[in-house]
Amino acid sequence: MFTGIIEELGTVSNLVQDKENLHITIESSLNDELKIDQSVAHNGVCLTVVSFNENTYTVTAIKETLKKTNLNALKTGDAVNLERAMKLGDRLDGHIVQGHVDQTGVCKSIKEENGSWFFSFEYDDKLGNVTIEKGSITIDGTSLTVVNSDKNSFSVAIIPYTYEHTIFKNYTVGSVVNLEFDVIGKYVSRLYTIKK
Repeated sequence: MFTGIIEELGTVSNLVQDKENLHITIESSLNDELKIDQSVAHNGVCLTVVSFNENTYTVTAIKETLKKTNLNALKTGDAVNLERAMKLGDRLDGHIVQGHVDQTGVCKSIKEENGSWFFSFEYDDKLGNVTIEKGSITIDGTSLTVVNSDKNSFSVAIIPYTYEHTIFKNYTVGSVVNLEFDVIGKYVSRLYTIKK
């Protein structure tokens, strides 16, 4: 479980394709605190540490993960949002995030508004995911509040701290992002669909 509060930006230092798997090596100052089998969210995707050394660690994304997320587009040198799993008893500063990406979305517009930023995203609503205004959404692992909500789109407002300390500053119109919809909303939506 995660909170969606990004701890650090890591850097992709190596990518190795192994059959249908992708081994992703990350350079990060979190290395000293990691161990094998530990869960770390990478742009919101929960992956297991399989090896590490002094400066880097490696995780593996399987075909299913690569198909549903933007990890298949990573390149050496890319910045990645990182968050370690939350500790039992910690404050829940964001919202409950599982690290299980539901689908990707596309950035449709970016507006700078006197020190803050307004980002709009579209997603395929045929997959049954929904947002609600003032509800929670996780974008590339960052816990955010939905500002405007439509059938297949939503917007979020970004404060300067989040802009500077996440990969939001790297987004352009057309950027593909990982989306994890609110877990409670997903269950409610599923129950509604079953009863129809």
